[in-house]
Amino acid sequence: MSSIITTEHLQRPITLEHHHDEEANSMFGFVVFLLSESVIFLSFFIGYFVYKTTAINWLPPGVSGLEIKDPAINTVILVSSSGVIYVAEKFLERKNLLGFRVFLVATMAMGTYFLVGQGIEWSHLEFGFTSGVFGGMFYLLTGFHGLHVASGILLQGIMLMRSFIPGNYDRGHFGINATSLFWHFVDVIWIILFILLYLWQ
Repeated sequence: MSSIITTEHLQRPITLEHHHDEEANSMFGFVVFLLSESVIFLSFFIGYFVYKTTAINWLPPGVSGLEIKDPAINTVILVSSSGVIYVAEKFLERKNLLGFRVFLVATMAMGTYFLVGQGIEWSHLEFGFTSGVFGGMFYLLTGFHGLHVASGILLQGIMLMRSFIPGNYDRGHFGINATSLFWHFVDVIWIILFILLYLWQ
């Protein structure tokens, strides 16, 4: 009997250690993915900077600049959502699924608000994707970022649904940790975009 107990005790730490190694490896792979995404955005940023500083007629005819008020409000909401999803993570760590779900849904709502606000802004702009270099760059940058916001909301929705599977998060929190990291990445990228597109006019 004692030998069986000893064997079980020896196996448990090995299993837990193996599980932690898998999570660490998965997170490392996800960080590499985010770094590759960063390179793509960086190339866009550099292209925008070069075109803006060298183009003779940067803005499309009849366009004096971008309206800042509503995009600034959207920016505050999106950036604030990073704090909200962080709170959701902390609730999950404490095994408080209700708090986790409430704050995750709040994060999704804030991200959706941002996307809707961006769609409204697009519908009122006086230029299109083909309106010179500025028009193409503006829609490319905001559209590509918007795609990432939508992907983040989808990931959060998956994490929310998984919270209703009994014992799902007892096996680890890699999914929500990766989703949260992705969301922080999306927010940081938008801060840079907001400075480039709206503040630097």
